[in-house]
Amino acid sequence: MPVIALRYGFRQPFRASAEEAFAWCTDFRASDGDLFQDGRTRTVRRRADDTVVMTDIPRPGTGGRRITRLVRIFPEELSWTNTHLTGPFRYSQFWYRIESDGAHRSHLEFRGLKLEHRAKAVPREDVARHARAEGRSDAATWRTKLGPALEAAVGR
Repeated sequence: MPVIALRYGFRQPFRASAEEAFAWCTDFRASDGDLFQDGRTRTVRRRADDTVVMTDIPRPGTGGRRITRLVRIFPEELSWTNTHLTGPFRYSQFWYRIESDGAHRSHLEFRGLKLEHRAKAVPREDVARHARAEGRSDAATWRTKLGPALEAAVGR
């Protein structure tokens, strides 16, 4: 079964300091599943100060699959990684870094490597098109759901 590698990235601005944004983004909680469209439930197990294992469980009837992720947090760099250990995109990895744009402004730099298993080979131009679509979709989630939730939490 062929695997295609979708590489994409985006930048998401926030009305929050870099420290506030990083703290909110890395404060993983079971209630985080409510931020997503499918309303998944999430378990969060902190394994060390800089390591979290999260398991997302789809609500019945959503057609989703259980996903376990390993998250490594790098506070000195205001960054973290999210690696899928199980689920349909196993071994996919996502990198996040918060950068300061001033006292009450920052932005997220995101880079994704999503691995998809396919029944047959996919032409290179289709892979590139699909990667762009994934980037637009993930950016939209940050623009419409996660970014506003972050800004509401920090009072901006």
